[in-house]
Amino acid sequence: MVHTALMMFGSDSNVGLWMFLSVGAVALFVVFIPLVIWIENRRKEREAFYKSETLRRLTESSGEGAKAALEMLREEGRQERIKMREGLKIGGLVCVAAGVGLIVFLRALIGGGHDSPYLCGLIPGLIGVAMLVYVYVLAAPVE
Repeated sequence: MVHTALMMFGSDSNVGLWMFLSVGAVALFVVFIPLVIWIENRRKEREAFYKSETLRRLTESSGEGAKAALEMLREEGRQERIKMREGLKIGGLVCVAAGVGLIVFLRALIGGGHDSPYLCGLIPGLIGVAMLVYVYVLAAPVE
């Protein structure tokens, strides 16, 4: 059987690796990633349905239920804004740290001559600074 496969694909030893990688790529990009995305979308759809049903039942129950539903919606929006701001803070700190690390690494690797490739570390560093400035200065406060 191996002899037949070698005759069909030639005697190149890289054909097996190529076949393995091509089957793996097809499995990843054609099967696994769309499946994960579909499962995640179904989960979000179920969560939205359960949330809307809960709000509908609260509003139909009594006058207090409508107030509780509105308060729940406000609190949910507030929690989402807090979560987004915390994500921006962490992202900004990671970018600043990556920029500083890149500057130190390239400076030690190449040295500080007229060619200054270590200044490439300013790119992620300044992106992180911009994210932190937005969170602490420009963004509206969370109520």
